[in-house]
Amino acid sequence: MTSLFKKALFGAAITAGLGVGAAMAQDLVMGSTSPTSSHFTITVAMSKAIEKGISGANATVIETGASVDNVLRLARDEIDLGLATGGILIQAREGIGKFEGNAVPDTVAIYPYSASVLLTAVRADSGVKSFSDLAGKKFSPGIRGSAAESLISKAMGDFGIDVDLVHGTVGDAVEGIKNRHLVGYSKYGAGSSIDATLQELMTSTEMRLIGFNAEEEASILATSKGVGFATLPADLVPGSGEVRAPKVNVFFLTRVAVMDDDTAYNIAKAVHENIDILIEAWPKMASYDMAADAMATMDGGIAYHPGAARYWKEVAGK
Repeated sequence: MTSLFKKALFGAAITAGLGVGAAMAQDLVMGSTSPTSSHFTITVAMSKAIEKGISGANATVIETGASVDNVLRLARDEIDLGLATGGILIQAREGIGKFEGNAVPDTVAIYPYSASVLLTAVRADSGVKSFSDLAGKKFSPGIRGSAAESLISKAMGDFGIDVDLVHGTVGDAVEGIKNRHLVGYSKYGAGSSIDATLQELMTSTEMRLIGFNAEEEASILATSKGVGFATLPADLVPGSGEVRAPKVNVFFLTRVAVMDDDTAYNIAKAVHENIDILIEAWPKMASYDMAADAMATMDGGIAYHPGAARYWKEVAGK
């Protein structure tokens, strides 16, 4: 039975008045990112929230290359929903950036779950204190297929910095830094804290954060839709000063063509009403207002699945 056929039957059961609890079992595949990322951990928690909130649902989490890869997998109907940044969502819908000439216009958000900041970390002994210092050096721009890889690769070209970009997995980057093959890497982390990957690196390698200067920041803001900037405090990584870094909202996406309204509504509802499961896996979620951020990003122009939008508007009383 194909994924599309199962979805059609699931939607039909609800339409017929059976309700979520009586509907047939539904298999959902969730595209996440590398298992070493804290985003993978929260995705697993989301799968449990969905299974708790939708009777008969089975949500399976798979490793992917993150944002860009997830949208491509959605376009090929390989996954039912996947994480991606707001910037990648916009690129996919408009056919720009990584999706130039290959738009996926019905890509939509179901729910937001965090704001992520792009951390760029280099070995403290590398001599690198700015992006211009990366010229001629081997550097990992992010997980292959991720929003980080997309932004950094484009930025280096726009800035005219001839850096030797080494593409691969998070594991490749960590190993490359440890054996001194790479000077550093970029990766989106949850909020403005140090994620598990950088924490692991710092146990064996002295690292420093680097940021974008005012001219570089202005260039990114002018050319990358959905991207903002945040100031990371001094000594977030010991010995690093304040740095300016790209900041994006992160969502779980689907496509209108492959998910009916009731399924999208119930996924948003299940995750939101079982947020305690997410908080247990990711304590920082305790201070995150998912409903408020859903409405704020919707009002800010992020396209939501009609079914999910219906849920969030009900919660907000609109």
